[in-house]
Formats: sequence, C-alpha cells, structure tokens
Amino acid sequence: MKVGVVGLGAMGSGIAQLCVEAGLDTVGREVTLELAESAYGRIDHFLTRKVEKGQIESFDLDRLTFTTELADLADCDIVIEAIVEELGAKRELFRELERVCRSDAVLATNTSALSVTEIAAATSTPERVVGMHFFNPAPLMPLVEIVRAELTGDAAFDTAFVLGEQLGKQPIRCHDTPGFVVNRVLIPLLNDCVRVLDEARVTPDDLDTGMKFGTGWPMGPCALLDLVGIDVHVHASEALYEKLREPRMAPPPRLVAMRNAGLLGRKSGRGFFTYD
Repeated sequence: MKVGVVGLGAMGSGIAQLCVEAGLDTVGREVTLELAESAYGRIDHFLTRKVEKGQIESFDLDRLTFTTELADLADCDIVIEAIVEELGAKRELFRELERVCRSDAVLATNTSALSVTEIAAATSTPERVVGMHFFNPAPLMPLVEIVRAELTGDAAFDTAFVLGEQLGKQPIRCHDTPGFVVNRVLIPLLNDCVRVLDEARVTPDDLDTGMKFGTGWPMGPCALLDLVGIDVHVHASEALYEKLREPRMAPPPRLVAMRNAGLLGRKSGRGFFTYD
C-alpha cells in the first residue's frame, strides 16, 4: 500500500512517521519545500530517538518522498488529509484530490471536529471518502477513529481500518456525528474541569492530582489541555457547540482568554503550567 499525506504539520508529519515505521512507501505533500524539509527533520529526529531507545531496530527514510504538487499523489492507494481545520479548505482540497488521484484511491480526512459527510460532499465520489481521526501526538497515541460518512462505501471504510492496524493503532468504527466518539465525550468533560478551577477555587496542580488519583486518569485535565494545545481544544469546542448548541460544548471564557493571550500549552512554553 502506498500512502499520501497532505499537510506535514505536527499531525501530518506524525502520520507520515507512522507510515515509514510500518514500511510503507509514503508521499508527503506540503505547500513549500522548506516546510517539507522541516517535517523531514522532525521525522528523522523522532525515529532516531526510537532506535536509540531500542523501541525499533531501524527505519528507512528512503520510503518517504516529498512534493509540493498534488499531482504527485496520483499513484497512492490512500491519501490522508491533515491540513488546517477549516471546512472550506478541506472541501477545496478534496475536489483537487478527486481530480488527480486514481479512481479507486481512498481519500481520508483526519478532521477532529468537522463533518466528514460535508467534506465528502465536495466530491462526485463520496463513497471513497472516509474519516481517519488520529490523536495528537499521532506516533504515541494508540487510537484512531475510522469514521463512516453518510455515503462512505465498504471498500473505503475497510481499507482505512486495515491501514490503521498496519500503522500499529487500535482502530474503532464509528459514524459521522459531531465529535465522533472520544471528543464528543472528552471535550465537554475537559470544559467542565476548567469551570471547576474557578468555581471550586482549586489550583491546576490539585485538579490534576484529584482526577489522576480520584478517577484513575493517567494525565490530569490541565496537563492534557496543555499537551493538546489550548487553541486546538478551543477550536474543536467551538465547532462542536456550533453543531450541537449544548452549553457544555462551548469553551469556557478562561480557555478563550488563554488562547487569545498566546498561552497555548507545551508548544508555546506556557499554558496552565510552564515548560522549558
């Protein structure tokens, strides 16, 4: 199986890394070669670390090629989109992918909060469009949600599920509903946790300790939000609220203020906690 990955930011480069680890020929597409080279450096760094730690024996980066041209994805069996989380941009990309890819190629979106059905509707072959929602960071998080849109065909759905297994993930099957499975549960729960910070006048440290030792969470909610990215969570929360209009889905003012102030968590060096 040959895999294409469109968008090589943190999520896309993580997916491309998984493909290389699995021994799959992979084509990564970015808008500039400079961005592609940056992704190559990240992938090489993380795979080298895994070899040093004895987690893998070796890797072959010759399996990974880069391009700025969508046409270079023409011979891929499946293309996974991991670009900006905006419906218009994704719909435009899928129209182009339908034009340049083989007619039997599966087109997958890694969206976390947008409708796979609405993305697929931009094409004339929605039966080959499927959701593959990896979790951040993709190389470490074991889950991938395989999302069936309204018109997704069995062949595309099964191909995506098998690829999830090939990449060493635990895939689960779900239908195209707002937030799919995990985010539908987790986003309002994390929002509740943040509201408790103010209402119970508890510190982020104590809240995280309470959830770890009181409920068995492996990571506290504040640390998790810092890892995911405050901006990413707020964006997904706003998208779910727009679809569902459930108050718990709306991001708390505290998170919106942090996002606006650039306190994004680990990637900015400061969120609920401070990072070196």
